Amino acid sequence: MPARIVIGVSIVLVLALLPFLLIAKARVTRSDRPRIHLIQDMDNQPRFKAQQSNPLFADGRAMRPRVPGTVARGEMQSDTRFYQGKDGGEWVTEFPRPLTLPVMERGQKEYAIYCAPCHGLSGYGDGIVAIRADRLQEGTWTAPTSLHSDTVLARPVGHIFNTITHGIRNMPAYGTQIPPEDRWAIVAYVRALQRSQRATLDDVPAEYRTQLETVR
Repeated sequence: MPARIVIGVSIVLVLALLPFLLIAKARVTRSDRPRIHLIQDMDNQPRFKAQQSNPLFADGRAMRPRVPGTVARGEMQSDTRFYQGKDGGEWVTEFPRPLTLPVMERGQKEYAIYCAPCHGLSGYGDGIVAIRADRLQEGTWTAPTSLHSDTVLARPVGHIFNTITHGIRNMPAYGTQIPPEDRWAIVAYVRALQRSQRATLDDVPAEYRTQLETVR
């Protein structure tokens, strides 16, 4: 076989291996340059990221708010007791769903996420956000209401549910962030917090009273 043919075949074989060598190198090295992307699969396309502006809309926001009045599929709000906390135009005084241990635990978790930053884990309005705002002394902060105040204690559970849903005074609405069942779980946990600060020996199960009396 002529030497030129051998050399030519050898060059072709070496060149054929180059793409695989480059791919292997790219998999183990870091680079600020974008990878070669022959098949896009809609991975790279013009799009807006969260919090970016978009001149297409009058308000300049890329993130679009929910359309008022829309209802998620399967959540037709015909049960006003559950979805509004009202019965015949009056605040409900009883929970529309049974209270179980999982519900209380869910309420504790959701309370810690959404409520405790301002109201505090104990509900006295001493959350980390409130403490920080008081230290800044900017004059624009309104201290959160203590959940143990006489005003809040007197409110029916439906009123507290509505407060979480729509907000009250400087407190923002959480209806779009917290589903109804979790809002009721939070209300249940708030009631448990309130009860914990006013518990008496009669509230303790009989089998534990002796222990408490001994400690006292």
